Amino acid sequence: MASAENKQTASPMALMVAEVARTLRIQRGWTQEQLGNELGYSAAAVSAMETCAQPASDAMLVELEHVLGNGTGVFETARRFMRMEKYPLQFQDYALLEQAAISLQLFATNVIHGLFQTEAYARALIGGSYPPLSDQRVEELVQLRMERTALFDRDPIPMIEIVIDEAALRRVIGSEEIMREQLLHLVECARRRNVTLMVLPLDSGKYGEYAGDRGEINLLETPAHEHLVYLEPQDESLLISDPTKVSTYARRYAKIRSQALGPRESLDLIKRLAGVAV
Repeated sequence: MASAENKQTASPMALMVAEVARTLRIQRGWTQEQLGNELGYSAAAVSAMETCAQPASDAMLVELEHVLGNGTGVFETARRFMRMEKYPLQFQDYALLEQAAISLQLFATNVIHGLFQTEAYARALIGGSYPPLSDQRVEELVQLRMERTALFDRDPIPMIEIVIDEAALRRVIGSEEIMREQLLHLVECARRRNVTLMVLPLDSGKYGEYAGDRGEINLLETPAHEHLVYLEPQDESLLISDPTKVSTYARRYAKIRSQALGPRESLDLIKRLAGVAV
């Protein structure tokens, strides 16, 4: 809904879209009503977009690119960045890096990693978080999380390796049925050629060594072959590029990996937890 409050809180990208769209409209000699007719929106909707009372929606950006973009891709680029702005602030920088990564090495502890979540699991998890979120924000975050999975099929295809603590597989989120669906989804993910999935068993500390005691890790390699680490403790975020620190996390991840079950054993365990014969 358009509001004066939106004008005060509009993001820099929304302001840029508004200014570029208004400038291009005026250059063509169009009124807001004429542009609205071309876009399939009302003159009021165009006015709200240009004043940021209601910033351009994802669907409107698609039409703006078609009508005003003139092959420049300016509104398509803005569309990508405006989606990023909807992520929680602490995740925004990493989200862009994740989508461009050529390889990811992940360790998930308490819950299933966001890239591997089903929609129902994500909705139950986000909807049950604290502090509580509005239903609208929950749905927005769920859809953003689902959009991240486009990474699996991106060209060039990234290599993704994940170690999941068995505790996350046994922790029921939402309901038994949602959890079973989530486990079966992991089985399907593990069958992808670019995915290696392993489980760190509950008894991995049985003989006095447990490398996963400090929580989740996200190791990322950029297209420029820069190695980064991303951590997100308690809604805070750390994006680490210092080579010495990255090396420490990489060696810790390697130790976690060495204590995990192999891919086939891991898949069998997940199937058993889902109630599937192995």
